Amino acid sequence: MTYDDRPGGSETALLVIDVQDSFKAEARWQRRSNPAFEANVSRLIETFRRAGRPVFFFLHSDGDEHFETTSPHYRLMDFLSPREGEPVLHKTTRNCFTSTPLLPMLLQRGVRRIVITGIQTEQCCETTARIGADLGFEVDFVTEATLTFPIRKTLDITSEELGVEAVVERTEYALRRRFARIATVDDVAAELRIPQRT
Repeated sequence: MTYDDRPGGSETALLVIDVQDSFKAEARWQRRSNPAFEANVSRLIETFRRAGRPVFFFLHSDGDEHFETTSPHYRLMDFLSPREGEPVLHKTTRNCFTSTPLLPMLLQRGVRRIVITGIQTEQCCETTARIGADLGFEVDFVTEATLTFPIRKTLDITSEELGVEAVVERTEYALRRRFARIATVDDVAAELRIPQRT
Protein backbone atom coordinates (compact mmCIF):
# COMPACT_ATOMS: atom_id res chain seq x y z
CA MET A 1 0.00 0.00 0.00
CA THR A 2 1.35 3.42 -0.88
CA TYR A 3 0.78 6.42 1.32
CA ASP A 4 -1.55 7.82 -1.36
CA ASP A 5 -3.82 4.84 -0.72
CA ARG A 6 -3.69 4.98 3.06
CA PRO A 7 -6.71 4.62 5.34
CA GLY A 8 -8.62 7.84 5.86
CA GLY A 9 -9.11 9.86 9.01
CA SER A 10 -12.09 7.79 10.13
CA GLU A 11 -9.75 4.83 10.70
CA THR A 12 -6.98 6.73 12.51
CA ALA A 13 -5.98 6.82 16.20
CA LEU A 14 -3.53 9.00 18.12
CA LEU A 15 -0.96 7.48 20.50
CA VAL A 16 0.46 9.86 23.13
CA ILE A 17 3.45 7.94 24.46
CA ASP A 18 5.07 8.42 27.88
CA VAL A 19 4.43 12.14 28.25
CA GLN A 20 4.99 11.83 31.98
CA ASP A 21 6.58 13.77 34.81
CA SER A 22 9.18 11.03 35.26
CA PHE A 23 11.30 12.79 32.62
CA LYS A 24 10.98 16.19 34.31
CA ALA A 25 12.50 14.73 37.48
CA GLU A 26 15.76 13.98 35.65
CA ALA A 27 18.61 16.44 35.11
CA ARG A 28 18.55 15.84 31.35
CA TRP A 29 15.13 17.49 31.10
CA GLN A 30 16.97 20.81 30.89
CA ARG A 31 18.64 19.57 27.66
CA ARG A 32 15.50 18.33 25.94
CA SER A 33 14.77 18.90 22.28
CA ASN A 34 11.73 20.55 20.73
CA PRO A 35 10.52 23.57 22.72
CA ALA A 36 7.23 23.36 20.77
CA PHE A 37 6.56 19.80 21.95
CA GLU A 38 3.71 20.54 24.36
CA ALA A 39 1.96 22.86 21.92
CA ASN A 40 2.23 20.36 19.05
CA VAL A 41 0.97 17.43 21.12
CA SER A 42 -1.92 19.56 22.38
CA ARG A 43 -2.84 20.55 18.80
CA LEU A 44 -2.92 16.92 17.74
CA ILE A 45 -5.07 15.87 20.69
CA GLU A 46 -7.54 18.66 20.01
CA THR A 47 -7.61 17.75 16.30
CA PHE A 48 -8.43 14.12 17.06
CA ARG A 49 -11.09 15.06 19.57
CA ARG A 50 -12.76 17.41 17.13
CA ALA A 51 -12.69 14.66 14.51
CA GLY A 52 -14.19 12.17 16.95
CA ARG A 53 -11.21 9.85 16.65
CA PRO A 54 -9.62 7.79 19.45
CA VAL A 55 -6.79 9.09 21.61
CA PHE A 56 -4.69 6.72 23.72
CA PHE A 57 -2.30 7.82 26.49
CA PHE A 58 0.58 5.73 27.83
CA LEU A 59 2.71 5.70 30.97
CA HIS A 60 5.99 3.76 31.07
CA SER A 61 7.22 2.01 34.21
CA ASP A 62 10.51 0.28 34.92
CA GLY A 63 13.10 0.00 37.69
CA ASP A 64 14.45 3.53 37.30
CA GLU A 65 13.63 5.64 40.34
CA HIS A 66 11.28 8.14 38.71
CA PHE A 67 9.59 5.54 36.48
CA GLU A 68 8.48 3.22 39.26
CA THR A 69 4.70 3.15 39.64
CA THR A 70 5.08 4.26 43.28
CA SER A 71 6.98 7.42 42.30
CA PRO A 72 5.11 10.73 42.65
CA HIS A 73 6.45 11.52 39.16
CA TYR A 74 4.69 8.53 37.60
CA ARG A 75 1.81 10.54 36.11
CA LEU A 76 0.88 12.34 32.93
CA MET A 77 2.25 15.85 32.53
CA ASP A 78 -0.08 18.60 33.66
CA PHE A 79 -0.94 19.83 30.18
CA LEU A 80 -2.64 16.49 29.43
CA SER A 81 -6.17 15.77 30.65
CA PRO A 82 -7.60 12.55 29.22
CA ARG A 83 -11.33 12.65 28.69
CA GLU A 84 -13.82 9.92 29.43
CA GLY A 85 -13.29 7.13 26.95
CA GLU A 86 -9.64 8.03 26.31
CA PRO A 87 -7.66 5.13 27.81
CA VAL A 88 -4.51 5.61 29.88
CA LEU A 89 -2.53 2.41 29.40
CA HIS A 90 0.40 1.35 31.58
CA LYS A 91 3.30 -0.32 29.82
CA THR A 92 6.52 -2.03 30.88
CA THR A 93 8.05 -2.42 27.40
CA ARG A 94 9.56 0.14 25.05
CA ASN A 95 6.74 -0.35 22.55
CA CYS A 96 3.07 0.27 23.33
CA PHE A 97 1.80 -3.09 22.07
CA THR A 98 3.63 -5.90 23.88
CA SER A 99 2.66 -5.12 27.48
CA THR A 100 -0.75 -3.48 26.96
CA PRO A 101 -4.12 -4.42 25.36
CA LEU A 102 -3.58 -1.75 22.68
CA LEU A 103 -3.80 -4.11 19.69
CA PRO A 104 -7.27 -5.54 20.42
CA MET A 105 -8.49 -2.06 21.39
CA LEU A 106 -7.39 -0.66 18.02
CA LEU A 107 -8.90 -3.56 16.10
CA GLN A 108 -12.18 -3.23 17.98
CA ARG A 109 -12.36 0.42 16.90
CA GLY A 110 -11.57 -0.37 13.27
CA VAL A 111 -8.26 1.53 13.39
CA ARG A 112 -5.91 0.95 10.47
CA ARG A 113 -3.59 3.93 10.88
CA ILE A 114 -1.81 5.16 14.01
CA VAL A 115 -0.22 8.54 14.63
CA ILE A 116 2.82 8.51 16.92
CA THR A 117 3.68 11.29 19.39
CA GLY A 118 5.50 11.41 22.73
CA ILE A 119 8.80 10.79 24.51
CA GLN A 120 11.45 9.61 23.55
CA THR A 121 11.74 10.05 19.80
CA GLU A 122 14.24 7.22 19.19
CA GLN A 123 13.13 4.88 21.94
CA CYS A 124 9.48 4.23 22.82
CA CYS A 125 8.12 6.29 19.92
CA GLU A 126 10.33 4.72 17.26
CA THR A 127 9.90 1.21 18.69
CA THR A 128 6.11 1.58 18.69
CA ALA A 129 6.21 2.77 15.09
CA ARG A 130 8.26 -0.24 14.02
CA ILE A 131 6.04 -2.76 15.83
CA GLY A 132 2.89 -1.06 14.60
CA ALA A 133 4.06 -1.26 11.00
CA ASP A 134 4.98 -4.92 11.37
CA LEU A 135 1.49 -5.58 12.76
CA GLY A 136 0.01 -4.14 9.58
CA PHE A 137 -0.90 -0.60 10.62
CA GLU A 138 -0.08 2.43 8.52
CA VAL A 139 2.02 4.71 10.72
CA ASP A 140 2.47 8.47 10.79
CA PHE A 141 5.45 9.56 12.88
CA VAL A 142 4.95 13.19 13.88
CA THR A 143 8.52 14.13 14.77
CA GLU A 144 7.55 17.69 15.73
CA ALA A 145 5.31 16.14 18.41
CA THR A 146 8.09 13.98 19.87
CA LEU A 147 10.89 14.86 22.23
CA THR A 148 14.32 13.45 23.08
CA PHE A 149 17.67 14.15 24.73
CA PRO A 150 21.39 13.96 23.84
CA ILE A 151 22.81 10.42 23.98
CA ARG A 152 26.34 9.38 24.86
CA LYS A 153 27.98 7.35 22.08
CA THR A 154 29.35 4.76 24.52
CA LEU A 155 28.67 3.68 28.10
CA ASP A 156 31.67 5.73 29.24
CA ILE A 157 30.31 8.85 30.99
CA THR A 158 33.11 10.90 29.43
CA SER A 159 32.30 9.83 25.88
CA GLU A 160 31.21 12.18 23.14
CA GLU A 161 27.48 12.81 22.82
CA LEU A 162 25.12 12.48 19.91
CA GLY A 163 23.12 15.71 19.86
CA VAL A 164 19.35 15.82 19.64
CA GLU A 165 19.38 16.93 15.99
CA ALA A 166 21.42 13.85 15.05
CA VAL A 167 19.19 11.56 17.11
CA VAL A 168 16.08 12.86 15.35
CA GLU A 169 17.71 12.69 11.92
CA ARG A 170 18.75 9.06 12.38
CA THR A 171 15.30 8.09 13.64
CA GLU A 172 13.64 9.66 10.60
CA TYR A 173 16.11 7.98 8.24
CA ALA A 174 15.42 4.59 9.81
CA LEU A 175 11.63 4.92 9.76
CA ARG A 176 10.99 6.72 6.48
CA ARG A 177 9.60 4.53 3.66
CA ARG A 178 10.13 1.41 5.76
CA PHE A 179 8.03 1.73 8.88
CA ALA A 180 6.35 5.15 8.81
CA ARG A 181 5.65 8.35 6.99
CA ILE A 182 7.31 11.34 8.65
CA ALA A 183 4.38 13.71 9.07
CA THR A 184 3.60 17.11 10.55
CA VAL A 185 0.70 18.20 12.72
CA ASP A 186 -0.72 20.02 9.71
CA ASP A 187 -0.42 16.90 7.50
CA VAL A 188 -2.44 14.86 9.97
CA ALA A 189 -5.03 17.61 10.53
CA ALA A 190 -5.57 17.99 6.79
CA GLU A 191 -6.16 14.27 6.36
CA LEU A 192 -8.66 14.25 9.21
CA ARG A 193 -10.38 17.08 7.32
CA ILE A 194 -10.51 19.22 10.44
CA PRO A 195 -9.15 22.76 9.91
CA GLN A 196 -6.67 23.97 12.51
CA ARG A 197 -7.70 26.87 14.72
CA THR A 198 -5.52 29.95 14.39
